[in-house]
Amino acid sequence: MLGRTVLRNVLSNELKCVEQCQRRASSKSSAELIDLENKYVARTYDPIPVVTAEGKGCILKDPEGKRYLDFLGGYAAVNTGHCHPKIIETVGSQVAKLHHTSRAYYNNELPVFAEYITKYFGYDRVLPMNTGVEGGDTAIKMARRWGYLSKGIKPNEAMVVFARGNFWGRSLAAISTSDNPVMYEHFGPYMPGFSSVPFNDTCALEEALKLKNVCAFMVEPIQGEGGIIVPSDGYLKEVRRLCTENNVLFIADEVQTGLGRTGELLACDHESVKPDILVLGKGLAGAVIPMSAVLANEDIMCHMTSGTHGSTFGGNALACAVARRTLEIIREEKLVENAKKMGEKFRSDLQCKLPKGIVPVIRGKGLMNAIEIHPDFGTGHDLAIRLKDAGLLSKSASKQAIRLTPPLVISESEIEEGVEIISQVVDSFAK
Repeated sequence: MLGRTVLRNVLSNELKCVEQCQRRASSKSSAELIDLENKYVARTYDPIPVVTAEGKGCILKDPEGKRYLDFLGGYAAVNTGHCHPKIIETVGSQVAKLHHTSRAYYNNELPVFAEYITKYFGYDRVLPMNTGVEGGDTAIKMARRWGYLSKGIKPNEAMVVFARGNFWGRSLAAISTSDNPVMYEHFGPYMPGFSSVPFNDTCALEEALKLKNVCAFMVEPIQGEGGIIVPSDGYLKEVRRLCTENNVLFIADEVQTGLGRTGELLACDHESVKPDILVLGKGLAGAVIPMSAVLANEDIMCHMTSGTHGSTFGGNALACAVARRTLEIIREEKLVENAKKMGEKFRSDLQCKLPKGIVPVIRGKGLMNAIEIHPDFGTGHDLAIRLKDAGLLSKSASKQAIRLTPPLVISESEIEEGVEIISQVVDSFAK
């Protein structure tokens, strides 16, 4: 009895501490919160100095109530906007029933989600994971296993080819494919079995795929972290042809480009090509809960047998319910069509308003865009800071470029407001 009393007192005190922390957090200023993060959080990010406290649609607010247009969209993850009411309703409903049990048992949401997403994208099977980098790792494992069991590659000799300038995460496998020193320096030794060719260079790819031990080519249809680099028309078609010709799997990393971001459901759809393995993530579960998915047909997926792969949280009931609702919203609210229409307007308006001497490059597809500032006027980071001060949030994607990836629910008036802010800020660089 005494033990139970002590336990109740301990739990009560812990609850009081949590409540006190919550009250302190809600009353802290932006400056105080930034100082607190700098004191206690590992410094693996260099955030734009703004604190976000509330979000709705394409609008964010800081603790002081200042309003910002969100043109980053959680690194292109918040496709359905902040706090979409249908997604929040699904979260509340599912959490009240079941959120996680692990794949040790069946749950009642994964089978329904699996049927829905495989039919949605036209594949036989799905392997659910949590993050984009896990999705990439999963795709590579699938390709290697297929290479050994279907293509007949000698044990431990399978090679996966990547495009240079890629970014698909920061795991040891991902940095082993990177050519960015910030990503890989002092983290070796690196994972073997990877090679790379220049992005958008089909001649180099053709030579690389001739090697008999190549099992896959993994590529972002548009390179995101590299600066929103759009390849030449026909590049993906040629990738598909070369992979088929050389019996190599085409892995499309559509973690950032998928789900309507580029004005098509998938960026590969711009050229009507279908990858052998499709990797999705970021906004798949409404950017509310991490979820990624790797899709492929039975001839590849058949090799992923019991025990060969898995994840404690992969395929949990909450993520599956929210992801299915998110995919429904993308269709119901015609977000792919809106991304195409608003993206065309955005680039057109920017072309008309921005002086080429300061912004020589505007590029992108759909609502995945970038502008570059001329080095004589500053850097992408400088531009992002000034945009923040003017009420628009973005982030640099390379030394000179900033990415502009707002939620796909963005309205025409919000596009126009964003263009006006960007135009005024760019003009300020000339003064």
